[in-house]
Amino acid sequence: MTAALTVTGGLMLTMADGQDPFTGWMTVGEDGRITGTGPGEPPAREGTVLDATGKIIAPGFVSAHSHLHTSGLRGLAAGETLYPWVRANNEILLGAGTEDMYWFTLHGCLDFISNGITSAYNFAQNRVLWLYDQALGRDVPGAVHPEAFLTRQFDAAADSGLRVMTAIRLDEQHFGPDDARANFDRMATAAYDRFPADAFLGVSVYGSVQWSPAPDTAVLEAETMRRHGVVNQAHFVETAENIEAQRAKFDWYAKAGALGPDMLFGHFVHPTDEMIDAVAASGSAVVWQPTSNGRLGSGFADIARYRARGIRVGMGLDDQSCTDVSDPFQNMRIGMYALRAAHSRASVLMPRDVLRMHTLGSAEVLGADGRIGSLEPGKHADFLVVDPADPDTGPVWDAYAGYVLACGPRNLKEVWIGGRRVHADGRSTHPRAADAKPELHARMARAAHDRGLPAPVLTAASPALVATTAGTAGRGHRTGLTNHTEER
Repeated sequence: MTAALTVTGGLMLTMADGQDPFTGWMTVGEDGRITGTGPGEPPAREGTVLDATGKIIAPGFVSAHSHLHTSGLRGLAAGETLYPWVRANNEILLGAGTEDMYWFTLHGCLDFISNGITSAYNFAQNRVLWLYDQALGRDVPGAVHPEAFLTRQFDAAADSGLRVMTAIRLDEQHFGPDDARANFDRMATAAYDRFPADAFLGVSVYGSVQWSPAPDTAVLEAETMRRHGVVNQAHFVETAENIEAQRAKFDWYAKAGALGPDMLFGHFVHPTDEMIDAVAASGSAVVWQPTSNGRLGSGFADIARYRARGIRVGMGLDDQSCTDVSDPFQNMRIGMYALRAAHSRASVLMPRDVLRMHTLGSAEVLGADGRIGSLEPGKHADFLVVDPADPDTGPVWDAYAGYVLACGPRNLKEVWIGGRRVHADGRSTHPRAADAKPELHARMARAAHDRGLPAPVLTAASPALVATTAGTAGRGHRTGLTNHTEER
């Protein structure tokens, strides 16, 4: 097969198991999939030739836990822990409508791509926008939206070019079990209909037992997992707040039969010994968000202990509003350094280990490792071109250490998805990239204004655009539970 793209001369960190770094080549077919890799010179220089001499070629990062609509909410509640921080975010989102969510999500996706993230698991903002009541220990509904509120987020992710697995929350506490099943089915079908097949990593259950008042939630989630053959990721024991109530709910998942290779526990910062035993025995996985855990003071996930028990671990960038800079290099370093400090042992987690977690390891926990996560023949050609000499980091003595410890977005020169360059020299090639910034700023400012909340202290939004977006948001009165059935 004739190659559409030939990459030559790069220091290749393929992340394929058992393969050491090498200086060599990679070829990509017309379908955007890798057709070959190897050391030295390529068999032929076919198609577009990318000379990567002096550069590092590595897989695009996989964020196995993300909330892509949050990139306009950075810096909020800067001194708050999880629950009040979530509420501060949602108070603004209560002012948002259907088209707002499209632009919020598109901006978030393009932001991820600009930082070298080529695939993401996305907790889409569900139709019911919940507000956590700490006194009651459960969510209460703040607003209920039409289906387009969710499907326009699908449209934005599909338009962005990012590969996405979409998590859909059942919301049976509002809809009731039968309508919740039907809503999940419709939204899953809508997601499959909207995404190009190559860009879609599938649907998932958005686990919500942590915020539920009854074990019926776990039963319905387990049933949905089996019925659709999908994974479930739940935020679990993320914060020390109300920790005993959170831990007690783990048994709900166990009794519902949800534990197993398709069950993912996001964060898993404060588990008991018994919970760790159950996760290890069942083959369930953990998804680690070290940056957001630190930012929100959530605590320390002992990843070294989980790995020693054979638990699979992936990594995520979480909300852009609590990682603030959606930087996977920073995410790796924060996690690795915190773990080393806690164990007083620098070798407890090595650069290759943490890079694997944020690439192939994340793909594995999502069940997508046959398509993404490493540079191997048959997989999507999603890769980064990183120049350790611009700005200069000095000689590269160890390929993994030089990449993980010394490089970052400043060294990221190009992002390729499916054999196409989608970001180069700090600029997106996306046709709507120029619109995403003003649309996000204007719509966020207007959402805050409509909620009677303080305006941003600095924004790129023009008053004219803020006024224009006010007529297209699909909003209603937000002082109580509002059922939105149409757009204004």
